[in-house]
Amino acid sequence: MPISNGDALGCSMKAEIADYTKALEVLEKDYPTRDGLDVDTLLDSDKHGALTYNDFLILPGYIGFAASEVTLDTPVTKRITLKAPLLSSPMDTVTEHNMAIHMALLGGLGVIHHNCSPEDQAEMVRKVKRYENGFILDPVCLSPKSTVREAKDLKTKWGFGGFPVTENGTLRSKLIGMVTTRDIQFHQAMDEPVTAIMSTDLVTAPAGTTLSEANEVLRKSKKGKLPIVDKEGNLVSLLSRTDLMKNLHYPLASKLPHSKQLICAAAIGTREQDKDRLKLLVEAGLDIVILDSSQGNSIFQLEMIKYIKKTFPQIDVIAGNVVTREQAAALIAAGADGLRIGMGSGSACITQEVMAVGRPQAAAVRSVSSFAARFGVPCIADGGIQNVGHIVKGLAMGATTVMMGGLLAGTTESPGEYFVSNEGQLVKAYRGMGSIAAMEDKKAGTGGKDSKASNAGTARYFSEKDRVLVAQGVAGSVLDRGSVTKFIPYLVAGVQHSLQDIGARSLDELHEGVNNGTIRFEMRSASGQAEGNVHGLHSYDKKLYAQA
Repeated sequence: MPISNGDALGCSMKAEIADYTKALEVLEKDYPTRDGLDVDTLLDSDKHGALTYNDFLILPGYIGFAASEVTLDTPVTKRITLKAPLLSSPMDTVTEHNMAIHMALLGGLGVIHHNCSPEDQAEMVRKVKRYENGFILDPVCLSPKSTVREAKDLKTKWGFGGFPVTENGTLRSKLIGMVTTRDIQFHQAMDEPVTAIMSTDLVTAPAGTTLSEANEVLRKSKKGKLPIVDKEGNLVSLLSRTDLMKNLHYPLASKLPHSKQLICAAAIGTREQDKDRLKLLVEAGLDIVILDSSQGNSIFQLEMIKYIKKTFPQIDVIAGNVVTREQAAALIAAGADGLRIGMGSGSACITQEVMAVGRPQAAAVRSVSSFAARFGVPCIADGGIQNVGHIVKGLAMGATTVMMGGLLAGTTESPGEYFVSNEGQLVKAYRGMGSIAAMEDKKAGTGGKDSKASNAGTARYFSEKDRVLVAQGVAGSVLDRGSVTKFIPYLVAGVQHSLQDIGARSLDELHEGVNNGTIRFEMRSASGQAEGNVHGLHSYDKKLYAQA
């Protein structure tokens, strides 16, 4: 049978592509345009409408490195960089001091909510800052007249039991002994002075000792604490063995280089009384303040940014929330060090439904972050994060970090108690800050200590004086996810593997590839979304990760 022209052409093409080098030549010659879409074409709202994370995929690139080589260092503000691009949301069912501590230990950042009294929030900030140190520059000291009961009360308050005893009970007073947890644990005479139980066989190091030198002395001494003293024997600082262990177990911990303390962030509102709240937070050691508003482009927030930058220039300010370049421009001009992007995209948020205001998250993140990058302002993609893929898509759209609420609400470290649902599953309560439950919480904002303080839910939605509360969130529950000490490493590893598939060794490479068009995207239809999820099985167990 004679060979048709079409068959001949097919045979010819097969022969050419059998040669790998020839295949590359054919690709370059006959396919001048790359597969997929560049980011601007993908997000062309005239063609596709505004998109969110489930509407598209990122096309794979070339793998020439191990996933473990992918670095995720990223800025959260102009001055502060994290080792992991993950933040926990300032919601009262997500982040208090326990979550903030563990998020920081694992390389991310927890933002402490403000649906509580200013004093309670400041106390949570203080606990984060005291959790891990290099040199402890303000140790809690006892005096010779302090009792065993007082020492035990301090241990309950602070969570640690090693206290130096000085002549005046203050720093820069002569060191005379150390009280440890073992000294007070079983001592029955509660009114005896601590001098009756304190250790006097002390190993000390002289003032001027470097941190690495002090660590070595502490290792050799086998003591729990290493006091640093001046020539007169006055206590000037302290070093803790537990901090050495934390450094060993948490190498990615988010810390300030000069103090070795964990980085702490907290949210406040934009009302006049929030200035008093902020003062307490700064005194407690706050590093980053987030202005918590559902709509950030307001005169209240602009004036608050200017006040903070003038009054507390050492504090970085993250402003928001915003979804447009116009909103972002006003906040950047006022002095914001970072932006939070998202309106109505959270799992417990109904702003878009009720208010008809907001923007699909992928479109919002790309629009704002590409504009903010021109001024060196990092952006947080806040809301809509349900899995690792959403984290990567938020980062690909230009965000430097992502903020999670519902994804972390079911972890051990989030506030609240577990309970068993009607279906017999272990769950935890979770509510949006715009829910009626959050806005009607009589304890929130005041704690019974400050009648002028606003409830964070009503303040966030500008509803303090409303006779009728209009909900912009819901209350519900989320499934147990275990501890963040296992869940966050899973998210980090997942992002690393995703960037490996894309062919980006770092978040900087990801952003560069998206901006120059070498990293490509594809739209995904409803059928495509269904195809990309589990389908066709009678039953399955969706276990997301396991420890190696």
